[in-house]
Amino acid sequence: MNQILVTEKIYVTPELRRKRKLYKIQFFLCVFLICTLFSYYIYAEYDRDKSEEVSQEILLGLSKQQANIVDTTVKEVDDIIVVALNDNEEPTTYEIFDEQASNLEYTTKDGTKYTIESTIRIPRLDITYPVITETSPELLKISINKYWGPKPNEIGNYCVVGHNYKNKSMFGRLSEIVNDDIIELEGAVDKQVVKYVVYDKYVVQPENTACTSQLTNGRRELTLITCTNYGTQRLIVKAREVKE
Repeated sequence: MNQILVTEKIYVTPELRRKRKLYKIQFFLCVFLICTLFSYYIYAEYDRDKSEEVSQEILLGLSKQQANIVDTTVKEVDDIIVVALNDNEEPTTYEIFDEQASNLEYTTKDGTKYTIESTIRIPRLDITYPVITETSPELLKISINKYWGPKPNEIGNYCVVGHNYKNKSMFGRLSEIVNDDIIELEGAVDKQVVKYVVYDKYVVQPENTACTSQLTNGRRELTLITCTNYGTQRLIVKAREVKE
């Protein structure tokens, strides 16, 4: 019995040519986007590492300054401090802060000048960073920023903000903090170190700024702020001064 092989001829229509061309364009576009995103990721990691180097260089400079101080007096403070509102009294200030502020000034790559006013440490999480006196997108790349509040270790609520990086730098490990963890805050000039104990941790919406309230009943408090849930919310850590 003879078998007849029938070959079906495929006709390349204009519509088929158009679809093939479109698929090629989509393929090359996808490859280009993947390469672009990968390049951006590499650059972002490089830029982040360079910013981390800047913050560590600042810490090294602060350590050298501290080594040059012969006598540093740390004042003992009570659990609750009453603020005297007397017009005849001279305000309590640290004159050395103004005299030596120029030694703590730095400049970003775009020429923006900024000043370091403290160092924050969370020993259990191995977090140590200088705190810049103000906040901006550029300064947040360098280190922890002061967001609101008084000078370091003064009465009130000292609020700082930092990035939550996936590589665990900056406040990347802040979600691991628990109640009773110790946070140390050291003034950049007077070198006074005050310990704070964590008493609360919670998440809020970005527009909720209640955590920055300065109503502390005459106490020293510390508030740490970072992003969480892919940047859609804010993680808040509250701490108050340890009673010695």
